[in-house]
Amino acid sequence: MSEGQKFQLGTIGALSLSVVSSVSIVICNKALISTLGFTFATTLTSWHLLVTFCSLHVALWMKMFEHKPFDPRAVMGFGILNGISIGLLNLSLGFNSVGFYQMTKLAIIPCTVLLETLFFRKKFSRKIQFSLTILLLGVGIATVTDLQLNMLGSVLSLLAVITTCVAQIMTNTIQKKFKVSSTQLLYQSCPYQAITLFVTGPFLDGLLTNQNVFAFKYTSQVVFFIVLSCLISVSVNFSTFLVIGKTSPVTYQVLGHLKTCLVLAFGYVLLKDPFNWRNILGIMVAVIGMVVYSYFCSIETQQKASETSTQLPQMKESEKDPLIAVENGSGVLSDGGGGGVQKTAAPVWNSNKEF
Repeated sequence: MSEGQKFQLGTIGALSLSVVSSVSIVICNKALISTLGFTFATTLTSWHLLVTFCSLHVALWMKMFEHKPFDPRAVMGFGILNGISIGLLNLSLGFNSVGFYQMTKLAIIPCTVLLETLFFRKKFSRKIQFSLTILLLGVGIATVTDLQLNMLGSVLSLLAVITTCVAQIMTNTIQKKFKVSSTQLLYQSCPYQAITLFVTGPFLDGLLTNQNVFAFKYTSQVVFFIVLSCLISVSVNFSTFLVIGKTSPVTYQVLGHLKTCLVLAFGYVLLKDPFNWRNILGIMVAVIGMVVYSYFCSIETQQKASETSTQLPQMKESEKDPLIAVENGSGVLSDGGGGGVQKTAAPVWNSNKEF
């Protein structure tokens, strides 16, 4: 099996793990919040991250992955930013209508595209833009119901979108810049995310629910679903970093909207949630957008691979051609003396260049 095939297989596995684990945790949390009345989402997320860190620490002790320390300031800033983005999304949901919150989540994709275009000079073809438009239209039809606006909620949503986009872009760039795996990055950033949410979670949940998480009555059923949710979250957090590292923040958001459609469908089938023609139409349009996006992405990936494969023989030929080699800085130069002593000029490499 070639390296390209292994990478594609790994990507498919990461996407599948992300979908299965995310849909599972949504169903579990829906039972915990809606049925059992445990509405402390931010505090629950901090417990998720603590359990994830403990699980990764055990995996490190068992030598399932290698610890690779890198810039501590980058790790701390990234972890705190991730924690803040989660808190802001929860506040956005608390201070806005469900419809406006769904619009906030839809805004993450165009915001990510804009930031990557402005700051990373990344180009998105018109075909990719068209497929993303179809996807967003479909999810909007399926999920957005009312759009009640208020100043505080709008500001919180704007901050949530910006911090989420930046955090997900950083997830991708940090892995590539410092050459760390998704597991290594998650292990080092988890404590900062967990501490941020563990400190602010009870306050935010109290503000949103007017209840105290520490005064809640923890029955055996509630504890069971909390433990189950925390265990599933290990897979969710791991697959999130894995998918963003292997693909891109935009692809991860596309996958997130696929999860939304699946949650709507599972909610109707398993939990008998209300379902109407708008949900069905929206899901169908969104799925078409996802299929078109995946098709165009695969075509562009194949084109880049073929361009790379055609450039490699040309580079080898240029190494053999003395004229081209001199232009590249690797030719044979005379020292100007009459003795005919020759020096080989070393090729000039840019250590910061990414191949």
